[in-house]
Amino acid sequence: MFGTSGIRGPVGEVVTADLALAVGRALAAEAESVVVGRDPRESGEFLTDALVAGLRESGTDVIDIGLAATPTVARAVAGEDADAGVSITASHNPAPDNGIKLWNPSGQAFDEAQREAITERIRDDYFAPVGWEGLGKRHEKDGAERHTQTLVDAVSLDEPLSVIVDVGNGAGGVTAEALARLGCEVETLNAQPDGRFPGRPSEPTAETCESLCQLVAASDADLGIAHDGDADRMMAVTGNGDFISGDMLLALFSLDAAGEGERVAAPVDTSLVVADLLAEQGASLTRTKVGDVYVAERATEPDVVFGGEPSGAWIWPEETLCPDGPLAAVRLVELASKRPLAARLADLEPYPIRRTSLEVERKDELMAAIEARVLSEFDDVQTLDGVRVDLGDAWFLLRASGTQPLIRVTAEARDPARADEVFERATGIVTDSQ
Repeated sequence: MFGTSGIRGPVGEVVTADLALAVGRALAAEAESVVVGRDPRESGEFLTDALVAGLRESGTDVIDIGLAATPTVARAVAGEDADAGVSITASHNPAPDNGIKLWNPSGQAFDEAQREAITERIRDDYFAPVGWEGLGKRHEKDGAERHTQTLVDAVSLDEPLSVIVDVGNGAGGVTAEALARLGCEVETLNAQPDGRFPGRPSEPTAETCESLCQLVAASDADLGIAHDGDADRMMAVTGNGDFISGDMLLALFSLDAAGEGERVAAPVDTSLVVADLLAEQGASLTRTKVGDVYVAERATEPDVVFGGEPSGAWIWPEETLCPDGPLAAVRLVELASKRPLAARLADLEPYPIRRTSLEVERKDELMAAIEARVLSEFDDVQTLDGVRVDLGDAWFLLRASGTQPLIRVTAEARDPARADEVFERATGIVTDSQ
């Protein structure tokens, strides 16, 4: 039921009002008050109503913050002294999808044990209704103001910059508001919330952010910011209009956050360049499974000062354990105010890395076959998350997506031709195994 990022899938098939009602009833067994928010998808309205009904009829109070970024919801749990939070969102997934993600007061997503407890109650058709006098109350509040002020307080700009924020028709408007309060000149793109995502696909990638790149390049802006539908992700564009890869963003944030003896948490598909750069300043990279929930779990360890994923999820554990796209945005603007991003990136030499996602059927069965084949053909194989093969001068990773019917393929080498060769070999393993 739960993937690495909660429950996600097509509305009316995987994600239904019945499911949202059941999650509400199951969550109510361990929560007296719950914060609820949603992204702009139209289906989020009835899914929220169903979830709230399950909570309230079980005696749980609800703080409904309405249309809100996922990190706004996660941060509001502690801010409202609630026991849990729920985001009704499919994050970067396409418009027909929706989902449900659960949060602890620390900002950390529900871990595996907590997700399994919810799943078991749903399977058992758990329901503990209360009498009419014990029904939970529904309070409507604005969660954006607290989050915005937290963002403003988190940074100090050497000078205000000109920033273009591509909200992606999502819920990340708090970024533009926070930057404006910091004195920046802010222009927005795709700022009208619309769950159909008419401006561009929800996931911010080099391909989907072409309009942002062109706008930044043609203007006097110092950088551009892009969010996905619920703003848990953040990607960026330099003042020259160049899209910054996730690995290079991870390197920039890691080098700023980690000092001697400290660690950065990142998933197994992260470029070797991040580990090499951290080693140069006495820090180190600790690898996790792919998924912000696993990065957040590692970030609870005392010497881990930052965690991130090349897909655009960034976690500063001293602030919150949720991936906070708006926080990443203001932190990046802070870095750019001290030294332009293009100049910082010029000091970093990326390694050629290749990534793709292949749509497949029965991904779990296919991954089992792929793992058996890889273990039989290669010597240095790690199975922390999918199969990662170290070839000495290169590596590749094959893993199933936690939220979609896809097999992710990643390959890297220090030589472009070698990277292409390994990538072709890795992709062939997937296609040949189907």
